[in-house]
Amino acid sequence: MADAVHHDLVVRARRALVDGAWREASVAVRDGRVVAVGGLTDQVDATVDVTLPDDQVLLPGVVDSHVHVNEPGRTEWEGFATATRAAAAGGVTTIVDMPLNSIPPTTTVDALEQKRAAAGPQSVVDVGFWGGAIPANLGTGDLRALHEAGVFGFKAFLSPSGVDEFPHLSTEQLHGAMSELADFDGLLIVHAEDPDGLDAAAASLTGDDDAADGTQAGAGASSAETPAGGAAYDAFVRSRPDVVERTAIEHVIDALRATGGRAHVLHLSSATALDTIRAAKAEGLRLTVETCPHYLTFDAEHIGDGATQFKCCPPIRGEANRELLWQALVDGTIDVVASDHSPSTRELKFAGGPDAAHGDFDVAWGGISGLELSFRAVWTGARQRGIPLEAVVGWMSRGTAALVGLPTKGRISVGADADLVAFAPETPVTIDVDDLSHRNPVTAYDDARLFGEVAATWVGGRLAGPSAPPARLLVRPDTGVAS
Repeated sequence: MADAVHHDLVVRARRALVDGAWREASVAVRDGRVVAVGGLTDQVDATVDVTLPDDQVLLPGVVDSHVHVNEPGRTEWEGFATATRAAAAGGVTTIVDMPLNSIPPTTTVDALEQKRAAAGPQSVVDVGFWGGAIPANLGTGDLRALHEAGVFGFKAFLSPSGVDEFPHLSTEQLHGAMSELADFDGLLIVHAEDPDGLDAAAASLTGDDDAADGTQAGAGASSAETPAGGAAYDAFVRSRPDVVERTAIEHVIDALRATGGRAHVLHLSSATALDTIRAAKAEGLRLTVETCPHYLTFDAEHIGDGATQFKCCPPIRGEANRELLWQALVDGTIDVVASDHSPSTRELKFAGGPDAAHGDFDVAWGGISGLELSFRAVWTGARQRGIPLEAVVGWMSRGTAALVGLPTKGRISVGADADLVAFAPETPVTIDVDDLSHRNPVTAYDDARLFGEVAATWVGGRLAGPSAPPARLLVRPDTGVAS
């Protein structure tokens, strides 16, 4: 690879994942892109020349397509400065921000511009944005305008989201949104839980001797973020049974069949929906599915009452269910893995509990803070099951980049963005929440033993970190809008 051209960076590794295959390589970078891949010892004229030690591998950066940053409006929960530093510390070089929890939510172009203004000066990894589909912006032209402004797709809830600013769609409105998006081939990403099923589950728990006192407080609201469930984790899971996910996914499939549109099921937790998903894919419907690291790592049998750091919706289910999710990843039924980093303040996360480290599942905020740990958590589980590291990269980098339509991300090859990670896969790490970079010190992974250490993260060829210059704000490549 010797030539007279000066490069900004070259990274050399005995094991680099180049175009999906392991090889010895030197990866040369200029102006934010990979411009050459050569042999390990090739002569390269570069400002920075890095050789990884033998215990580290070179990977493409993780593309996390499901992150709740919450800024502006709820920045005390999380913000772009802290979220993107946490991302970089976890080998994540691109995040796509969810449209709810911020005020205003990203349901108009004006709100998108407020998001971009907040993110631009602070973000040390590349940031893209989802728009939102809510009853108020259907049929108004807002969805097409957001699409033309560069959002990667549109999030909808089929049950209440837990925040008043982002109401859910009825089944009829789901069909309307899918039809509207199909006109310009927009992607609908769906929180798939059925509100009627949630209400029925809540009613069935009334008077249940196994449920804690107050289990039914607010149960009729069927909130996707703050559901009923009481102090006992068992009661919380029963308040959001498998059928709730399965029914909502069936509604999404019906809408796909009727409109010819595209849909992505977010954070699948219930393995009982897998056969339904397989059948829809075999039918040729344009359906993709994700699951999350917490569903692949934890199980209901080991979550104690009051341990609301594990509360999320849909819930973490049993060990047998978890293993079926792993199998569905391996066989391709589930397409990708994304963090669903959904943080809040510690007070909200442990609300209603007897002390600062225990909450009430009936009132505590639902969501897992895991952005910095997502890749390592999935790799740890894959390693235990004999699944190779390149498969994890496929689910969390190449696959998520393809989902959102970013062809220059998720791979190391000439022409790709120089988003690179030096990763030591066999290094064990015990997680201390106080060492993590996201804003509030709470996570389900506290004290977990994971494998993998992120030694360095480069975004566009620049070493990421608190002193790094701002990264890019992304738009869909087919918009013609400058990033």
